[in-house]
Amino acid sequence: MNIMLFHSTYGLRPAVRDAADRLRAAGHEVWTPDLFEGRVFDTVEEGMACQNEIGNDELLRRAVLAAAPYSGRGLVYAGFSFGAATAQTLALGDAEARGLLLLHGTSDIAENASVDDLPVQLHVAEPDPFETDDWLSAWYLQMRKAGADVEVHRYPGAGHLYTDPDLPDHDAEAAEATWRVALGFLDSL
Repeated sequence: MNIMLFHSTYGLRPAVRDAADRLRAAGHEVWTPDLFEGRVFDTVEEGMACQNEIGNDELLRRAVLAAAPYSGRGLVYAGFSFGAATAQTLALGDAEARGLLLLHGTSDIAENASVDDLPVQLHVAEPDPFETDDWLSAWYLQMRKAGADVEVHRYPGAGHLYTDPDLPDHDAEAAEATWRVALGFLDSL
């Protein structure tokens, strides 16, 4: 499977590279574009300040340019938190997308979004301050309305970015469960 994996608001940290290596070890081809051009952050606030400085339009432009050379190959779009939101936007706009793997995040869905049974898998903490129950319920219904085939996996007690071992949110058990399920999802595509 060809996978475009987007980093979180912390930037292209070792955890993203490790995730890409894990996916490659499972036989997938993976690209990890650096939307922040080498900048990495220690706090969410610093990362969000960078996002605001660059701007949403520019970040989306960078993501589209990174994915464009591979989009004809039937990409699986994937990402962590902010990167998941980016992956979702690109997958919903790519008629050739093979799947969407969301780790720790979602995004708004355009009213006219339409996909043909796009396989989508979401992994989030429960509770998650960025992905509240009300938001996730509405998101799920909108994704289904758009035509996506959605699975949601919740991890009680885990922190928001629980798959990153270098962050306080890390939950080793939830992270391993996530990767086990996610790899099965990718193998099914």
